[in-house]
Amino acid sequence: MGLAKTEIFTDRQNQIALFAKAFGHPARVAILQHLFKINACICGDLVDEIGLAQPTISQHLKELKQLGLIKGNVEGTSVCYCIDNESWTGMKETMLEFLNQDISKKEDCC
Repeated sequence: MGLAKTEIFTDRQNQIALFAKAFGHPARVAILQHLFKINACICGDLVDEIGLAQPTISQHLKELKQLGLIKGNVEGTSVCYCIDNESWTGMKETMLEFLNQDISKKEDCC
């Protein structure tokens, strides 16, 4: 398998790709939607809500947390997760800047 060669791309390009990856799995989208709906969550609740195994949910939570879109606090033997509002706002700004690019309307190039 070839290397991703992420070092040849800008930090912004890599960041956009990571955000896109976060939304590239429906389980992560469902987790984010659930966290927005209730504004906090214990991992066990997510297992019941999403319908996937605990290790699978934990892996998706780990990826979302590493990206900074969610944060978690240990409460006894559970971890309570919520949306990281500051990071979420930054992600939206980054993605909107990228998605709001428009092709020049001068002439069809293809």
